[in-house]
Amino acid sequence: MNRKIKKEVLGWLAAGDLEQARKKLQDFDEQGLVNPLFSALYRPEELLRWHTVTIFGEVLARLADNDMEAARIVMRRYLWSLNDESGGIGWGAPEAMAEAMYHHDRLCDEYLHMLISYMRPDGPLEHQDGNYLELPELQRGLLWGIGRLAEKRGELLLEKGVVADLEAYLISDDPAVLGLAARALGLLHATGAMDRLEQLLDDQRTVRLYREGEVRTVTVAALAEEALGRMEPVALHAEAV
Repeated sequence: MNRKIKKEVLGWLAAGDLEQARKKLQDFDEQGLVNPLFSALYRPEELLRWHTVTIFGEVLARLADNDMEAARIVMRRYLWSLNDESGGIGWGAPEAMAEAMYHHDRLCDEYLHMLISYMRPDGPLEHQDGNYLELPELQRGLLWGIGRLAEKRGELLLEKGVVADLEAYLISDDPAVLGLAARALGLLHATGAMDRLEQLLDDQRTVRLYREGEVRTVTVAALAEEALGRMEPVALHAEAV
């Protein structure tokens, strides 16, 4: 039965129709979807992986409503996958964690500090030391996740002091890291970063961005311009006051 469910789940996700996959998977028990979704999260197909992130976040939020401890176990699996001792790399874990926290307040309360810790080097934190992710490929997922949460939980992220963490990525050699950090700063209206973002307006390197169920190619410059556009009304209002 588990093998059959896994095959069905992968089939619906691979079809590329997010709404159809969402409808089909709503008929399944959330706990029974966990392992098939973990398997899909590690697949090489780009859109399949991103749709898995979206579905997994929604499934985990529903699971948390019914069985919070079962949801915590899944979150701990994400955390373990990012641990050096796990023997894995943790592909998709930051994104999936963020998507779950986007949808569920209690998961956000309990695990946001862990997601933020992956932007910070070892040192004192409110809950524990930092767990800085060195690989740019993992940093991309982390920064996408911070940006996703900024869409809904911006005030909380600001309270946690993430602007300084995001600004540190603006010196990255990786265009996706640069672009996703810029986007998150824009969503947080971090006007203090405007000068540094303006330096990216000529950067025509490309970034693959997942948003609203689709993956599209954008430039670092376009993401910086979008971020600055979000900040300008705030900056003008501050000057008027």
